[in-house]
Amino acid sequence: MESVLTLLDWLNHLDQHLHLVVSSYGSWTYLLLFALIFLETGLVVAAFLPSDSLLFAAGALAAAGSMHPIGLFVLLVTAAVVGDSLNYAIGKYLGKWMARRRVLKPEHLKQAASFLEKHGGKALVLARFVPLGRSLVPFTAGATSMPGGRFLLYELAGAISWVAVVLGSGYFFGALPVVQDNFALIIPALLILSGLPLAAEFLRARLPTRKTTL
Repeated sequence: MESVLTLLDWLNHLDQHLHLVVSSYGSWTYLLLFALIFLETGLVVAAFLPSDSLLFAAGALAAAGSMHPIGLFVLLVTAAVVGDSLNYAIGKYLGKWMARRRVLKPEHLKQAASFLEKHGGKALVLARFVPLGRSLVPFTAGATSMPGGRFLLYELAGAISWVAVVLGSGYFFGALPVVQDNFALIIPALLILSGLPLAAEFLRARLPTRKTTL
């Protein structure tokens, strides 16, 4: 049990050790990053993995010449898309089964389907910037039978946007002393700012619309 907790703690702070991983394992680091991004986006139970801070740290290392920025970008976008596709497939296969057994409440599934039908494209793109959202929304899209072609289009747009913003932020700003000294605050602030549009869309969908009378 202690070894499992140690592993989880190491994973949660991998962004702080990434430069050591690169210096020790070289190109194998790309495979590790691919696996972690794939797991975090592909399995709801892996939503705890620190993908945002990993991307930021990887961007900073790429700027320092320790990793190849273009190859890293393509690899991580691919991992995100493949992970999303797996999550969508799991939701499509298990969603209705879970609803029938009341693991998921059918009324909640209907609400999610209505929300995704109205805001599905924006929700998929914006949810990519929210840690739990990028694990739950693809599953929900599959469970509510969102058309596969539409899902693929928006998950690709979301993956490209997410990796470009977070990896790019690390690449251009990760080496600044003020960022390195306040790294623990940078990622939460970035996530809060990027998650505001999704929160606004969700609240606007839930709040009743007011009818104006002349």
